[in-house]
Amino acid sequence: MGFHMKKLIVGNWKMNGDLASNAALLQTLMPKITSATCTVAVCVAAPYLASVQALLSGSAMQWGAQDVSQHEVGAYTGEVSAAMLRDFSARYVIVGHSERRQYHGETDVHVALKAQRALAAGITPIVCVGETLAERELGQTEEIVKRQLAAVIHANGHCISEIVVAYEPVWAIGTGKTASPEQAQHVHAVLRAQLRAASAHADKVHILYGGSMNAANAQQLLAQADIDGGLVGGASLKTADFLSIIAAAS
Repeated sequence: MGFHMKKLIVGNWKMNGDLASNAALLQTLMPKITSATCTVAVCVAAPYLASVQALLSGSAMQWGAQDVSQHEVGAYTGEVSAAMLRDFSARYVIVGHSERRQYHGETDVHVALKAQRALAAGITPIVCVGETLAERELGQTEEIVKRQLAAVIHANGHCISEIVVAYEPVWAIGTGKTASPEQAQHVHAVLRAQLRAASAHADKVHILYGGSMNAANAQQLLAQADIDGGLVGGASLKTADFLSIIAAAS
């Protein structure tokens, strides 16, 4: 990690929230987050982008979306394009989250195209990679995450230094299991080496850990050399927990 690179903490709200509780959560968080803390963003369900933009504009917090279409425009009912996300000043978009790979059949190719659409619209894609428990037990962790990242590198070439990568072991998402700091650092180092081979600016890429990061384990995880922040699920909906993760990253 670059010595002066601020850590990045991104809350992934998943399919949670409503207008009132979103506003209450953000109004509690906003005064606590300044330019002095780490960089903080929340990725919200698409219908709430307008209200979150209105709430957070002018604050130190950033916002983003949880998915984007691989298509630019057209007859894709129900899809949301990168240009639409840009209309609401989304700074980030999560692509290839394991839940989308698992439930929506997204392949490495889809994820690479989505990252490409985001970059073309000036939005930073948070590219998720990670192995299942079965894959880890077969010793395939490195092979899986390298294959997933390679597709994105292949499609995006020299723009690759503009992405964020999130390593989320599928077996540690919402299960309460967490990779040990050493296990996580090992995979982050593999991803960093892969990025370095593709770009001279790889050290400015944030590689986040996602997979049950919480108030109790954040400090140890964030102390690792190649862990530049976190993609936080459940804990991002609890003010105290999210703030303690942000404090650990600041």
